[in-house]
Amino acid sequence: MMLAANTAVLAYIPSPPQGVWYVGPLALRAYAFFIIVGIVVAIVWGDRRWVARGGDKGTVLDVAVWAVPFGLIGGRVYHVITDAPTYFGEGGNPIDALKIWQGGLGIWGAVFLGGVGAWIACRRRGIPLPAFGDAVAPGILLAQAIGRIGNYFNQELYGRDTTLPWGLEIYERVDANGRVDSLAGVSTGIVERVVHPTFLYELLWNVVVVVLLVLVDRRFRLGHGRIFALYVAGYCAGRFVIELMRSDFATLIGGIRVNSFTSGIVFLLALAYVVLAPKGREEPAMLRTRTDEDEPAGAPTDEADAPAKDEDRSTDEVTTPTTSEDEGRDRSGQA
Repeated sequence: MMLAANTAVLAYIPSPPQGVWYVGPLALRAYAFFIIVGIVVAIVWGDRRWVARGGDKGTVLDVAVWAVPFGLIGGRVYHVITDAPTYFGEGGNPIDALKIWQGGLGIWGAVFLGGVGAWIACRRRGIPLPAFGDAVAPGILLAQAIGRIGNYFNQELYGRDTTLPWGLEIYERVDANGRVDSLAGVSTGIVERVVHPTFLYELLWNVVVVVLLVLVDRRFRLGHGRIFALYVAGYCAGRFVIELMRSDFATLIGGIRVNSFTSGIVFLLALAYVVLAPKGREEPAMLRTRTDEDEPAGAPTDEADAPAKDEDRSTDEVTTPTTSEDEGRDRSGQA
């Protein structure tokens, strides 16, 4: 009986004792670490997929230099707007809206503004943005899954109370001054709640969608942004359900979390794009970077110059015609 009771207790998922470690004045944050790991994975895998489709190696890193900063800003802006009372309401501190290292990135804002950064970079390199999106889509979603591990260390993005065996234990955390601090504090060992680990649900769902995207891409060779649209639709479908399970503070519209509305709307738009987008896949030549040294569009090529040279030669022959006497002298000389 005692063994069964201990097994039931051990079945719960314990939260990490802390999410921040200090080395002198330097704060090492698990949330930031997993965000960085996710970005690296997305760039490395995305570049391999881009090269396999016919693009130049290193292109994804060059585009990421634009897309990642834009995406981080967009994700934070979306989070602050949708959770405005936390920062601008009673007891809130507007300065905290700038503290991105404390967590809080809205994926839709990150994808939207990150897409703007990617569009700028793709335009500078002369490559099609939809094709680029298809190459990096699975890697982006895998990066999101990795980033959810950071939420685990921060004890955030969890759901309602539960008695299920895989429930997540939320510990009381306090800082060095004894004040309650769930982000930067250290666990006291006191379990405050046992909740649905919705961050884990989303992590697992993201991995499933990543596998499906790779399989669909290999089977049907989709292009023109349709793999990226399927990534968006797949993620939104899971997020819509998971949002209904969460209990943390969120802006509500008609009693429904705003992220549920966003998920539903974006899901429908993504499906519409899959149906209406051009079929097939871009030719590899379209994915190669055009540099300033390349011939501008409309400029004559060597092949185009060749007929002109032939015309020049024919013109010379017309202006200096050969007479029959000359031909006779030439023939006699050759004889």
